[in-house]
Amino acid sequence: MADLRKCLQTLKFTDVATYIASGNVIVRSDKHANEIKAQIEEALPRSFRLDDELIKVLVLSRDQLNSVISNRPDGFGESPDKYHSDSVFLMDIAPEEALAVFAPREGVDRIWAGDGVIYSQRLSARRTESRLSKIVGTPAYRSMTIRNWSTTTKLLELLDET
Repeated sequence: MADLRKCLQTLKFTDVATYIASGNVIVRSDKHANEIKAQIEEALPRSFRLDDELIKVLVLSRDQLNSVISNRPDGFGESPDKYHSDSVFLMDIAPEEALAVFAPREGVDRIWAGDGVIYSQRLSARRTESRLSKIVGTPAYRSMTIRNWSTTTKLLELLDET
């Protein structure tokens, strides 16, 4: 993550901060989200040896991330001892197309479509029965990135601190 931070600093982003080792980065920039996305997607293969040719970067503003959190389904993420809750962020895919690859198991999984996100919740006591992992092998999955709810909310906290 330190190398990723340095890479983004060379692109002239400021206040670059990373959070856990899963590619979460906070940057400050006056550039439009699409320009930031393009710059990073171009820089990553030049800076790192990657296992895949596909590079997709999702850029969200503070307001967009706040909207994901504010517009969550009622009670979503509020019972971490009972449910595993995830934000499935969508990149260049419509929610309807993304939802088509989910096959929630009744009594275990629940999903809700949001704006640019699918909210996914699994009953913790039966999480090994969840069908969430089935989406990984689908072509649509290449247009998604999953963060647990704790990470999603922590990223907003970090944005509020900068």
